[in-house]
Amino acid sequence: METKTFQVDEAFNQKRLDVFLQNRMPEFTRSHIQQIIEKGLVSINYNTVQKSGEKVKFEQIIEVEIPPLENTDIEPENLPLNIVYQDDDLLIINKSQGMVVHPSSNCFKGTLVNALLHHIKDLSGINGELRPGIVHRLDKDTSGLMIVAKNDFAHQNLAKQISEKTCLRQYIALLNGVVKKDEGTIETYITRNPKNRKEMTVSKNNEGKLAITNFKVERRYNKFTLVRFTLKTGRTHQIRVHAKYIGHPVVADPVYGKGEQFGIVGQLLHSAHLEVKQPRTGQLLVFDAPLPEKFLNVLHKLDTNIQ
Repeated sequence: METKTFQVDEAFNQKRLDVFLQNRMPEFTRSHIQQIIEKGLVSINYNTVQKSGEKVKFEQIIEVEIPPLENTDIEPENLPLNIVYQDDDLLIINKSQGMVVHPSSNCFKGTLVNALLHHIKDLSGINGELRPGIVHRLDKDTSGLMIVAKNDFAHQNLAKQISEKTCLRQYIALLNGVVKKDEGTIETYITRNPKNRKEMTVSKNNEGKLAITNFKVERRYNKFTLVRFTLKTGRTHQIRVHAKYIGHPVVADPVYGKGEQFGIVGQLLHSAHLEVKQPRTGQLLVFDAPLPEKFLNVLHKLDTNIQ
């Protein structure tokens, strides 16, 4: 178990213990630091404390025992990965349609995380759990660009960029029907569907979480519309729920749309453009991922009126 030692400087005199420690250990979330304190792993002047709100004083010695990450027993698998970019802090993955991001009780093999554990040896862990690098997720049948953190510092920084909306994420989707407006903003609250807990829905009473999606029409077809979506928030199934909400569900969406269309199963939704700052240098990194072949084949059919 690793031990870290700090001395309280004058600027943090009479500040909360968890606030002081988060300043000294920015790679940890505040909730994780509070868990460490509550477990009796922090001492002030060599006396154990278990209250996160304990006030620290100038020149006190704070010792913190860092527990090892809890292994989630996820097995590495030699699966193909399309790595668009990689440095010491992060990876950008172009995820294929049909690949689940994280193992669950129903799917514990063949996921992106299984593949990451094989290809990348050092990945981030958050709140004491080895949760390899996953900063944000894509649905199983959503393809395209994803950010993966390689250490805790990068994970915290990248997650903050997403929460503070400084990370630009744009998606291309083919929608059913002809969208009349050239562009606009969809702003609702999204919550669990009380009739089906696996689905999300727009709340009628402003319950749940605020969800904001900007859209711009790329091209109109006879009965379909190609749209670029820009996420301002990142709620579960946000684009798919908002597309259904405006009366134009994503083509082939098995949950919020018509299901199989054009002989394909799984929504035509692709994470196409990503802009993120490198966590340490602040350099702006810009990425584009071309539409997958399945998506392009459908557009070709629409271009040639083969439907």
